[in-house]
Amino acid sequence: MAEKLRKYETLFIIHPDHVEERESVLEKLAEIIQNDGGEILKKDEWGLRRLAYPILKKRQGYYIFMEFVAPAQTPPKLEQYFRIDERVIRFIVVKLEDQYEPETLAA
Repeated sequence: MAEKLRKYETLFIIHPDHVEERESVLEKLAEIIQNDGGEILKKDEWGLRRLAYPILKKRQGYYIFMEFVAPAQTPPKLEQYFRIDERVIRFIVVKLEDQYEPETLAA
């Protein structure tokens, strides 16, 4: 039996000095998700926005929102990557659904 996929969303902020490198960050995230048998459902780049409070003495950050499905072991891997990559200054990963059923989207 295939591993159960769950639906997640993540919002992360890229350091404003590294905005031009966002594609390499997105490629690495896609690689982590796909290597575990998951898939990205939606990617939405919100762009450069003012932060609610300074982070690393910066007042702006590049926001990216993603929805994806993946097995339970994937989010900790993403969080580990976010913590290691200095280009990502804040992140959150949230579970939306405990069991993802793709055919429910067609209804």
